[in-house]
Amino acid sequence: MQGKHLYEYAILRIVPRVEREEFVNVGVLICCKREGFLSCRLTADLSKVQALDKDADIQTFDQYLKSIEKICQGEESDSPIARHDAPSRFRWLTANRSSMIQTSRPHIGFADELQCALDELYELFVA
Repeated sequence: MQGKHLYEYAILRIVPRVEREEFVNVGVLICCKREGFLSCRLTADLSKVQALDKDADIQTFDQYLKSIEKICQGEESDSPIARHDAPSRFRWLTANRSSMIQTSRPHIGFADELQCALDELYELFVA
């Protein structure tokens, strides 16, 4: 196991109508505290969301996903969250909330290459 990175990941979901409790997986977040690594991979195709709710505001969801991407990158912005370290940003993104953008509970894994792990998780849960 030497050389492997312990990481946490969560699946990002859109819940277009919270009262129906239906969701679409739209991305994966991955964080490795030891490496200070936080990244995400998000889908650009939100057509499945419209299959659940034809009146879903896709532009708003797209903007939310772009905000999440900026927070993962630690990009300087008006958001004070983006200024925190990678594990703190991951905790903030995966905090339980009752909203239309949700995450699964965090899970753990080991990988030699974190970006490859992110890509594999994306293919498994989103693609």
